[in-house]
Amino acid sequence: MFENLTVFEKRYEELNRKLCDPVVACDPEQSRELMKEVRSIEPIVEKYREFRKTEEAEDEAKQILEDESDRELRHMAEEEISTARADRERIGEELKLLLLPRDPNDEKNVIVEIRGGAGGEEAALFSGVLYRMYSMYAQSRGWQTEIMNANETELGGFKEISFMITGDGAYSRLKYESGVHRVQRVPETEQQGRIHTSTATVAVLPEVEEVEFELDPNDLKIDTFRSSGAGGQHINKTSSAIRVTHLPTGMVVECQDERSQYKNKDRALKILRSRLYEIKQKEQDDQVAAERRSQVGTGDRSERIRTYNYPQGRVTDHRIGLTLYRLDAVLNGDLDEILDALIAADRAEKLKNSAENGTNSGE
Repeated sequence: MFENLTVFEKRYEELNRKLCDPVVACDPEQSRELMKEVRSIEPIVEKYREFRKTEEAEDEAKQILEDESDRELRHMAEEEISTARADRERIGEELKLLLLPRDPNDEKNVIVEIRGGAGGEEAALFSGVLYRMYSMYAQSRGWQTEIMNANETELGGFKEISFMITGDGAYSRLKYESGVHRVQRVPETEQQGRIHTSTATVAVLPEVEEVEFELDPNDLKIDTFRSSGAGGQHINKTSSAIRVTHLPTGMVVECQDERSQYKNKDRALKILRSRLYEIKQKEQDDQVAAERRSQVGTGDRSERIRTYNYPQGRVTDHRIGLTLYRLDAVLNGDLDEILDALIAADRAEKLKNSAENGTNSGE
């Protein structure tokens, strides 16, 4: 099934030749695009070369079996054949994973939006906990975090916070976080010691550039107003806050974290563009609804995906039935065990669907 992978190898060699061309080297934009393509196919080429080496090793060992009469050499050749076949089977499975259709957004930066849900002030405080968790996770991977807009409460929580995480592959890791996050704990606002349940909604959107999704200026209503909130030196002093309304959908985005009206407008348009892009993507996904439902990371904001239980020190991801008793570590940004499990489950589901589709098409 891997006979056609020589196409990837030839393209990989062609790209590397182009990158050595002085003319290309003097063109940063072209170099960047070529390097991006190299990075995307390099893992496939390297794995394919490993796969071919196992085939060559088996062929050589078979030749020894045919030509040699020495018992010890024949025994070594039989072992070599067995090892080569096992390696080829393992590498073949890894190749199948690499050949699965990639999400074109995987390498993008992300805009994360967290909103307090059921639970009032406690939900706002929990939103702050989630923001801290994602910030610490980003820091652990060397990514940058930048708040784009925040509606802070007097107790230090957030009714709503939007922030960008910039780093290679940010969307590929964080796209599984969209949905309803539930917390069970004794609220800081509660004196009776009773456990309450509150929720916050997380939306993870790929950053969308203007060239990918163009906004029609005629569809936008842009208003300025004075910033308001729980803090900030420039609060209520200047009309630097921006409210952008997308007239066709009625979608409203506000940004007030920067003193500069221009910067707030730029951030608001970035958020709006990403939200509208998400809607467009969802419409396309709904056309292949069965495939969309089979994926672990559906991105459905109404789906309850995870529970954080403080009394038991427990985190449970409901989509894959994973429970960890290391709540403190998770809230301090140690998310890789959960995200790795979600990615593995998603790939397994896609592999299963790919195999089923292949079987059906061959019938």
